[in-house]
Amino acid sequence: MPDDDHSPISVKQAKGIFADWKAAPGIVLAVSGGPDSMALMWLAARWRRALTRGPKLLAVTVDHGLRPEAAREARDVKRLARELDLPHRTLRWTGAKPKAGLPAAARAARYRLLAQAAKASGATHILTAHTRDDQAETLLMRMLRGSGIAGLAAMARESEREGVWLARPLLDVPKSQLVATLNKAKVAFADDPTNRDAAYTRPRLRALMPALAEEGGDSRNLARLAYRLARANAALEVLVDGAERYLALRDRNDASRFGFDVSAFAGLPEEIRLRLLKRAIDRVGHEGSAELGKLEALLTALDRAHLDRANTGGPFQLKQTLAGAVIRLTGERIHVDPAPPRRGGRV
Repeated sequence: MPDDDHSPISVKQAKGIFADWKAAPGIVLAVSGGPDSMALMWLAARWRRALTRGPKLLAVTVDHGLRPEAAREARDVKRLARELDLPHRTLRWTGAKPKAGLPAAARAARYRLLAQAAKASGATHILTAHTRDDQAETLLMRMLRGSGIAGLAAMARESEREGVWLARPLLDVPKSQLVATLNKAKVAFADDPTNRDAAYTRPRLRALMPALAEEGGDSRNLARLAYRLARANAALEVLVDGAERYLALRDRNDASRFGFDVSAFAGLPEEIRLRLLKRAIDRVGHEGSAELGKLEALLTALDRAHLDRANTGGPFQLKQTLAGAVIRLTGERIHVDPAPPRRGGRV
């Protein structure tokens, strides 16, 4: 690993790290008390002090109620925030906790609470402390799950979530550099034992990183791969935009509903068709984003029905539901409409 990966972040580097958010009216800093988020808060406060005008900063700690140490860690964050002249709030995830899928549920609760704090304070952005190491681990997790290109692009530098912008300014920074920054500043930080708990996937992958690095799979190369896949994914989305316009020109008979002309749709590349289906289903569905594997199965059924029609000359009909949408093939058109509510009133 290059020496720079172990050097503290300079004032000049910090200015570049946060430059994209200089014009934001307000920013919420997500600070758990660990080294990454404590470095985020310390660097952001130093950056903000150097500006004549800049965003208002608010440090927010979310206590998930899962570890007894969390309350003390929140107090430590508050103490450092006070030293940095930053306002601080601690928010708590209350209520029953699920027995299965706890990390995902805790993450969803954390972002929901952070978004509420941002809206209440007039902030437009939430800054999290995800690092280059986190990006590499995310890529590996999604690779092992067989994700498509969009998933393998891993975490975006900025995306919209819960009605505010979620930004990751440290995504190109290694964790070792953040630790070096805190050590130089003599800032203490918490050590969360769940980061080493082999009951969870991410810590198990983290333990493999030294061996992968010996084979060239260090965080720098893995994060570079994620960036290149993100670039390819963005290019594909431009092609999907063009395909949507092409299909709209080919089929103006029913512009009030989502759908496609069968023949025009069938002539497009498979990846483009999958993304077109996903867009249509996500727009009208009410059960979350459509999963890639189920989209692939749906496209296979569409292709089979289209081929049967071509071979037999018979009627071309199919009906399936996915992610709260109903997909119908009738005549020469694929319709995508909202599915009726499930029994029991679920929408």
